[in-house]
Amino acid sequence: MHRAPRLVAVASAALLTGGLAACSSTSSAETTPESSEDWTPVTIEHALGTTTIEEKPERVATVQWANHEVPLALGVVPVGMAAANFGDDDGNGLLPWVEERLEELDAETPVLFDETDGIDFEAVADTDPDVILAGYSGLTQEDYDTLSDIAPVVAYPEAPWATPWQDMIEVNAAGMGMAEEGAELIESLEQEIDDAAAEHPELAGTATMFMTHVDTTDLSEVSYYTPADTRAAFFEDLGLATPASITAASTDPDKFSGSISAEQIDTLGDVEMIVTYGDQELVDALEADPLLSQMPAVRNGSIVLLPNTPLGTAANPTPLAIPWVLEDYVGMLAEAAAKAP
Repeated sequence: MHRAPRLVAVASAALLTGGLAACSSTSSAETTPESSEDWTPVTIEHALGTTTIEEKPERVATVQWANHEVPLALGVVPVGMAAANFGDDDGNGLLPWVEERLEELDAETPVLFDETDGIDFEAVADTDPDVILAGYSGLTQEDYDTLSDIAPVVAYPEAPWATPWQDMIEVNAAGMGMAEEGAELIESLEQEIDDAAAEHPELAGTATMFMTHVDTTDLSEVSYYTPADTRAAFFEDLGLATPASITAASTDPDKFSGSISAEQIDTLGDVEMIVTYGDQELVDALEADPLLSQMPAVRNGSIVLLPNTPLGTAANPTPLAIPWVLEDYVGMLAEAAAKAP
């Protein structure tokens, strides 16, 4: 079941006459926004204001996590983008699916912004962008205002770090004048997801919690990602279900994580499967805990352990990561779901 992408407020959004550049990491065709003479100004409303892009953006920069994957998937190479700061297994600042896509486009690595200590505004300005994409991000109002002095900025539609991958594609593609191509990319990826999930009917309806922030030395609380987080929201795309207990505990739509006291573990009696970052040490700790071991998912061994590798990183779905990880991730989920009651 897919959530329908929210239509961003676009005034006379310009659509391209060319075909879709890429619906997955397997295509190498390249597309650019329409010519300047055909451009119609695009206006996008988002959580931090309203952005109007008056002229065709030829130089696209992106900040924060994964926004660069939208132009790359559509065949547009950014002039600058954030370096990967999680899951980068070889230290080159690129996740493997991004590296592969650049190779397919026969493109050099763009300028990589070091965001270890926040956005490097000077580095962004040095790339001289025409538009800055940040549809999936945690921009503050101050960040947005500072970036807006450089170029028009496309920010997140509703809340920081809570933009579903479909909406990230939609809003960022609109900011490039590629709304039609963005819609086709969403449709193509959703079909890939449907096809993968259809091969594993055991996934359908399995109540799954994404457990996070686990300290094996202190299991007095159970922390989880709420349905607002993109990792947990991806379960729905795969046909899994959100446990009613997690939905009930996630009362603030702007928060992407929460916690429940282990003393209230009985409220999580509907959790059939757990996905989490960790290794066997974590499983051993859960099984040995007198309270957490009562959870059906723990009792039945229905636990998916994500490693601190690109595979684990890709559990947060992004346009290029989805086709790269889908087969492996769905296989791991299906194996654990088969143990659920």
